[in-house]
Amino acid sequence: MLVDSHCHLDFPDFKGERDAVVRRAHEAGVGWIVTIGTRLVAFDQVLAIAEAFENVFCTVGIHPHDVANEAGAGVDRLVTLARQPKVVGIGETGLDFHYDNSPREAQETSFRTHIRAAREAELPVVVHTRDADTDTVRILSEETELGSFAGVIHCFTASRWLAERALELGFYISFSGIATFPKADDIRATACAVPAERILVETDAPYLAPEPVRGKRNEPANVAHTARFLARLRGVEEGAFARTTTENFFRLFAKASPPDCLAITDTGPCG
Repeated sequence: MLVDSHCHLDFPDFKGERDAVVRRAHEAGVGWIVTIGTRLVAFDQVLAIAEAFENVFCTVGIHPHDVANEAGAGVDRLVTLARQPKVVGIGETGLDFHYDNSPREAQETSFRTHIRAAREAELPVVVHTRDADTDTVRILSEETELGSFAGVIHCFTASRWLAERALELGFYISFSGIATFPKADDIRATACAVPAERILVETDAPYLAPEPVRGKRNEPANVAHTARFLARLRGVEEGAFARTTTENFFRLFAKASPPDCLAITDTGPCG
């Protein structure tokens, strides 16, 4: 079974349809879903969705787009909210210098706050980065010097350089349907180079539907298309790739208890 490690089931695109969306995901071989927090004011809804489904987890955080509109998002508050049993990560957080919907200084402050909350809560941080490779690496490196923490670069679209630096810091790299797009040669090259024990898959639904459903509203079931594509790209059997990415997920998001059929260690997949 696969894991959709990053989607947004609280978004209005799924209103009134979440039961069917989760069911279709299971029918497509997607056993677990993480619905990602992007605003603290919407966290209660995100948490309620996760609590409504046994196989859905969630995170708590503020997207860099929304930093300017959120107040009181200190380390203590994030850590307190993260104590909920279904919360398995901190974020998404990071830097988005493409749209600059929030001031860059405020984005950096929020990013560091989330990292420090992740460190204190002993949960992975989910990182969004767009057109901000140098600053993202700088912040991750500086914060690592203050104390170790785990994390993932989600929906990878950055440079090969950023991927290499993130891997050196112990991060995982997650690929979305963008990897299937015709002009995504650079992303595919990175997807081929990421070590097997550090790769995850996601939808970022309702956005970025992969081929062959590109242009439609995305949903967790479609992570199967991305996983199939990446397995073929990397020259591995689809079932083996599914198992590897699932083991990787449960190793990184350790608060999400794995099923008995998976043997997860701190050092790599058990095979």
